[in-house]
Formats: sequence, structure tokens, C-alpha cells
Amino acid sequence: MNKVILASASPRRRELLTQIGMEYEVIPALSEEKLPLRKAGGSLGCAGDCRDGEREPLPSEIVELLSAQKAGEVLERLLKEKRSFFTVIGADTVVALDGVVMGKPGSRQEAISMLTRLQGRSHQVYTGVTLIAQNGENEPPLQVIFHEKTDVVMYPMSEAEINAYVDTGEPMDKAGAYGIQGRCAAFIREIHGDYNNVVGLPVGRVYQELKGMGRKR
Repeated sequence: MNKVILASASPRRRELLTQIGMEYEVIPALSEEKLPLRKAGGSLGCAGDCRDGEREPLPSEIVELLSAQKAGEVLERLLKEKRSFFTVIGADTVVALDGVVMGKPGSRQEAISMLTRLQGRSHQVYTGVTLIAQNGENEPPLQVIFHEKTDVVMYPMSEAEINAYVDTGEPMDKAGAYGIQGRCAAFIREIHGDYNNVVGLPVGRVYQELKGMGRKR
């Protein structure tokens, strides 16, 4: 198997890869994440000044696009360094409630607002993954892009519980303002789908896709 490059600084994604015994190198993508819009019948790329007939992309489209941006940026840097025989993993996770995407909160008040909307309800967690394998200096890269969705149901949270949880600081670097593997586990009623997907990376699917890419070499 090629050397695996994780294009993310997320400690949770590192922990998941380590958990399954995968050896990897961390080279985080440095570009700012942007959530584009999609023109009806067109391509992703509208930057917020969209006209009639244009729509926001689906959560699954957003995470796939952002994961591809991250993986592509790191791929370019590695190729400039004349490196070969590696596979880049790019990933991005968002929470969606009623089709509205929630990223990471930008402030304490935004975290409180997100949790207030999520508590007592069912929502979806999407993680997009892009795998790009470079199997030789003169070989074209092999790319696989996919996403996983997990449904999560939360118990009701009181205002005091929401404020106390936000005060821990745990929500501030997490999509939807909560960590299922942290203190917010006390408020998770049930999940349907891949638990690791909610943590930040569906490592089972990632491993299987990497095996498949190896067979295509």
C-alpha cells in the first residue's frame, strides 16, 4: 500500500486511523474552506452572489467538494516536492438539520444556537472523503470520492445544560457544536449508521476503498 497522507489536522481523524493500525503522515490542507453554491444545471462555484435559478448544494455535495479541495491542495504540494507512491486522504464533516448545514461554530453564542436547535431532535452528519493515489512520477492520479451519512437523535437539553457544555470549550472545533465521543455523549439518544462517521472519518469505508484502489494499480 502507498504511504498514506492525511490532509487534516483533526486529532479525531488521527485517532481513528491509529485505532485501525494504519501508518500515515499528517500534511494538513492550508486553504480556507468555502461553501459554494450550485447553479441550476451547472457546476459548483457560485460564491454567494447567485441569481435566480441557482440553489445551494446538498450537504453530501458540500462535504465531497470540500474533501476534494483539501486532498487536491495537498496533492499539488507533494507533486511539487517530486514525491510519488502516496495516497492522500481529504475529509470534511458537517451537520445538517432540516437540510440546513452547520459547520463549526464561530463563537460561543453560535455554539449555543446550534445546540438549541439540535437538542431533542434528529439530524444528519455527513462526512465527505476524497482519496487520491499517486502511483508513480509519470502516472495519472487515481481518485475516489464518496460520502457517508449518519442519523443522530439527541435527548432534550436544558438551557443550563447547553451553557455548561459550551463552557467546557469542547463544541468550538466541531461541526454542529458537539463531540459524540466527548461530554455530549450524555445527550445522544440513538444513532443510525456509522458512529465513526460522526466522530469525523468513516474509517471502515476508507480502509475498504484503499484496498480497492490498491487492486486497480
